[in-house]
Amino acid sequence: MGVWDITLIFAVAVQATVIAYVHDPRWKGVLYVLPVPFSLAVLALGKPIGTDHALGLPMVLLFAHAVRWLHVNGRLPIVPAIVLAALGYCLIAGTVVRLVPPGEAPFWIALAAAGILGALLHRYLPHREERGHRSPLPLPLKFVLVAGVICAVLAMKHWLQGFMAFFPMVGVVAAYEARHSLWTWARPIPAWMITMIPMLVACRLAQPHLGLGGALALGWALFLPGFALLCRYRGRAEAEAEG
Repeated sequence: MGVWDITLIFAVAVQATVIAYVHDPRWKGVLYVLPVPFSLAVLALGKPIGTDHALGLPMVLLFAHAVRWLHVNGRLPIVPAIVLAALGYCLIAGTVVRLVPPGEAPFWIALAAAGILGALLHRYLPHREERGHRSPLPLPLKFVLVAGVICAVLAMKHWLQGFMAFFPMVGVVAAYEARHSLWTWARPIPAWMITMIPMLVACRLAQPHLGLGGALALGWALFLPGFALLCRYRGRAEAEAEG
C-alpha cells in the first residue's frame, strides 16, 4: 500500500466523519461532493485522466438516486439499499471500463454529455423540504467503517480503473447519515457535475506538463469558485420558491 493509498484512507474517513456530525441535510450534500476522494484516488491510481473518469460523473448521480429509490420507493432498509447500489456501481463500472474506446473524442463526448445532464438536472430538479439528522454512532466506529470501505475499493482499483476515483467512498456512509433526507443529500450532485468538468478538462490538458499533482491543483482552483457560485444560485432559487 502506497503513500497516496494511506492518505486516501485517512482523509476520506475524516471527511465522512465530519459529514456525519453535520445536522443540516443541505450542508451534508455540499460536503459530500467536495472532490477530496477523487483527487486522492487519482493520485493513488496513478492513471491519467481519461474517458472512464468522465463517465464516472453520472455514476455518482446514479448511485445516490439508486440508494434513494431502493430505500424510499423499494422500502428496503438503508444498509441493504446502500450495499446494492455500491455493488451495482462496481458491476457497471467494471463492465463499462473494458468497453471504453481509446482516443480524445470519447473523452470529450462523455464530458459534454455529463455537463448537459448536470445542467438540466440542476435547473429542473425541484427542492424538497426534509428534516436534518446527526449521527448517533461513535466516532471511532465510523472512522473504522469508512476506512474499511476504502480498503475494499483500493483492492479493486485495477478492476474499476478511472471509475475508482468516483466510487462513493464517502457516499456509502453519507447515504446512511442522510437516510431521512436522501433527496436533499443528492440535490447538489448536478451542480457538482457541472463544476467538475473544468477540473477534468484542466487535468486532461495540464497533466502532460504539470503531472497529476499539479494538474489536480489547477483543477481545484477552477472547481471551487464555480461550485460556490452554483450553490449560491441554487440557495437563492430555493429561498424564492419557499417565499
